[in-house]
Amino acid sequence: MPPDPAQGPGAAGVPDAPADRPAQGTHPDPVARARRVALTLALGLAAALACRALGTPLPWLIGPLLASAALSMTGVKLAASGRLRNFGLWMIGVALGLYFTPAVLALLWTLAPALLAGIAWALALGYGFYRFLRRFGGERDPATAFFAAAIGGASEMAVMAERHHGRVDRVAAAHSLRVLLVVVLIPFAYQAAGVQGLDATAPAVQELRWPGLALLLAASGAGIALLGWLGTPNPWVLGALLVTLSISGAGVELSALPPALSNAGQLFIGVALGTRFTPDFARAAPRWLGAVALGTLGMIAVSAGFAWLLAQTVGLHPATVLLGTSPGGIAEMCITAKVLQLGVPVVTAFHVTRYVAVLTLTAPLFRLERRRVV
Repeated sequence: MPPDPAQGPGAAGVPDAPADRPAQGTHPDPVARARRVALTLALGLAAALACRALGTPLPWLIGPLLASAALSMTGVKLAASGRLRNFGLWMIGVALGLYFTPAVLALLWTLAPALLAGIAWALALGYGFYRFLRRFGGERDPATAFFAAAIGGASEMAVMAERHHGRVDRVAAAHSLRVLLVVVLIPFAYQAAGVQGLDATAPAVQELRWPGLALLLAASGAGIALLGWLGTPNPWVLGALLVTLSISGAGVELSALPPALSNAGQLFIGVALGTRFTPDFARAAPRWLGAVALGTLGMIAVSAGFAWLLAQTVGLHPATVLLGTSPGGIAEMCITAKVLQLGVPVVTAFHVTRYVAVLTLTAPLFRLERRRVV
């Protein structure tokens, strides 16, 4: 079962890679660990190339994720690097920020009611999932079920669960399984339905300029460092995103991001999530994991209905709104939007505002719920 991801990337839905934090009292061979990381990346790369050849959606994310998850669950000793995963989140943050031109920022102000509706939906969806897990998941502890069901970052919800004496392993497992299902099922459904390029948005600059790229990476790296120093959750995505967004939104065109860096970022994120699925994960608490899986399928279905209704109101494409309001994470859903050309700035805005709201409101809402059930 995945351990406590106390310092994970939050909305990315990927807790820390276990090998980066060895168990207390152990002294793993760093050379052996480096070999396992290299082997894992090689397998992930092969899976990504195979998925690209097969024409599957999001090959650089889904291929490594599914390959590493399948092998890890059969007992193959793989390892993912938390540092590489953080680098991947950094690249995704920069790639997303480049879509926020001055015209896009002006448009987003008009979507404020839709973003508020997205926040309300995420809170309602999480509460409904919590009630479902209490009834069908075999988990009677309110803290465990509540923080496992919240549509927020795995790391932050695990930390909150621990503070309220919930079962951190079950919370982390629920979030890992939910993210895996969402990041696989929605892109494949979109591909089957021919949903791609229906809400395309071009980045602020599409030309690679090496001096500008160096400056962009330095500035976004400084933003990450600042948010990390301030103790802000998920600084690798949010720090890079906010700095790049500010630069692009001001009309400054430094450089595009090389596709190789974006693809590498997806690869690192994919194996970081996939290696969480160990043999213990598959064997432990089958009723709990079954309820999480079934509940996630239900949430995707009702989110599709909500997305259709909201899209009719605000004039967006339903596929874009579903990516913004589905129970996935910032990195995964925004990568999907980027690859499928489905309203990247809109999807990003939905997820960033939801992330902040859920992170802020979940603990107070749980205290209200605990008074109700006691």
